[in-house]
Amino acid sequence: MNERSDLSMKTDDVLRVELEVFKQEHRDLDEAIIALQEKGTSDALTIRRMKKQKLRLKDMIAVIEDRLTPDIIA
Repeated sequence: MNERSDLSMKTDDVLRVELEVFKQEHRDLDEAIIALQEKGTSDALTIRRMKKQKLRLKDMIAVIEDRLTPDIIA
């Protein structure tokens, strides 16, 4: 199953919890990337992988927020 069909089977309460978890993971990754870059001895491949994971989380956050936002017909 793909991510979108998985979302359609979850309740809004479950999605809100997952949204908060993903947002926290996104912030944690951001802090870890900054810490590694400031250290200066970090592995470029590790930072690149962390940034890709951060982008995947950002995409999932956007999908969940879209699902939770009601459609308003003007």
